[in-house]
Amino acid sequence: MHRILTLLNRLQTGVAGVLLVMMVVLTTANILARQAGIPIRGTFEIMGFLGAAVFGLSLSFSHSKKEHLYVSILFDRFPKKVRQAAKGINTIACIGLFSLLSYQLVKTGLNLKRVEEVSETLRIPYYPVVLVVAFGVAVLVLLFVHELFTGFGEES
Repeated sequence: MHRILTLLNRLQTGVAGVLLVMMVVLTTANILARQAGIPIRGTFEIMGFLGAAVFGLSLSFSHSKKEHLYVSILFDRFPKKVRQAAKGINTIACIGLFSLLSYQLVKTGLNLKRVEEVSETLRIPYYPVVLVVAFGVAVLVLLFVHELFTGFGEES
């Protein structure tokens, strides 16, 4: 499972990186085009779609590298066993919360597909982006499950 999660993380991170570069290129192109009096139509919509996809695909990478916010003032003072128990409880809560989030995102994405909801300017369907975010959240859930059954890595 560890190899599969590592592969998924690398794949998601690579796609998120490409999308982030696309955001930079689009922003730069739109700035230059505006200076010439011909702004790129739908830039705001595209940036929103790309930003959501980058966010969803980056969640598991951020978590696996422990590059997220972590408030340790209180917990670092506890004994190791108490810290481990707190991490276990937190991980179980995260599994529940993010599983529910992923499920709701899939339901929303499928509903958006069913009603054929599209963006206002460019008429781009919303559902693929929602499903990409759902996938990213689901991979995060798998990371939490893996952590729960294999331990939490290096203890401080």
